[in-house]
Amino acid sequence: MDWLMVAAGLVLLVFAGDALVKGAVNLALRLGIPALIVSLTVVAFGTSAPELLVSVDAILKGTPGLALGNVVGSNVANVLLVLGIPALITTLHASGGADTRSSFLQMMGATVLFMALAFTGVFSWGAGLLLLAALAAMLIYAARVAHRHRNGNGHGTDDEEVEGADPKMRGWKVAAYLLAGVIGLPVGADLLVTGAVSIAETFGVSDTAIGLTLVAIGTSLPELATTVMAAIRREADVAMGNVIGSNMFNLLGILGVASLVGPIPVGADFLGFDLWVMLAASLLLVPFVYWGRDVTRGWGVALTALYVGYGVTVLA
Repeated sequence: MDWLMVAAGLVLLVFAGDALVKGAVNLALRLGIPALIVSLTVVAFGTSAPELLVSVDAILKGTPGLALGNVVGSNVANVLLVLGIPALITTLHASGGADTRSSFLQMMGATVLFMALAFTGVFSWGAGLLLLAALAAMLIYAARVAHRHRNGNGHGTDDEEVEGADPKMRGWKVAAYLLAGVIGLPVGADLLVTGAVSIAETFGVSDTAIGLTLVAIGTSLPELATTVMAAIRREADVAMGNVIGSNMFNLLGILGVASLVGPIPVGADFLGFDLWVMLAASLLLVPFVYWGRDVTRGWGVALTALYVGYGVTVLA
């Protein structure tokens, strides 16, 4: 029953998150909000909604370790699995463009800030506000860069193609998508967290370990699906950008908001092992981002094997 609850929660989170993005995007565009702003905020936050709801629900249920494990574990899974598994299917030909390098540096800055706050021993509301302020600064910077690019190409922001946008979508359908997302996300998060905590108790492992593995993999499934499709379409930069962007939002947005709900203590295992694994996984992107190396099948095997080894270590 616990495994069924986890599976049902994950399925509900995926579909409810997608519904929320579609509804919110089309509502925002109807309200006259520029497409560029919608893409940088509504879509970005919407696709991270499952992780956010899971983390908040975990804190409300008194298992903050699961919330922290979800964020750190998702970032490790995003690099090792979300890039590793698609590379087993087809080679990702990375170009290492200037935009990707800039985003990577921002992600590393977010990682260093996150780790520095972790070594204070607890993510309090003050740390949450600092993380959200850093996220806001990055969004403003991204908006300005994107605006300059479009002006330089002779295009305005209205030409931006936004994920989930449908100019022909009727009002009732927008409302239905929003309602499905608003109801489905908390229900899915509750099922996932309840089932995951019960599994942790059954097997005698910590909530943190389950957050780092089972929950992290589950909430990374949308990113994995997106990256697999990008790999099949030979869009390596899209795949890399998806991983980098997701990791930034996890560190700054998800934990930033979660820290405002309640304090999140950081255990010794996190400080001595998991944070450093997350940092090392992030640095593994350097050859692809800066040197233009392709993510070949050999890399795919290595990255996937590294994640399996990490998962076994955590659960052991």
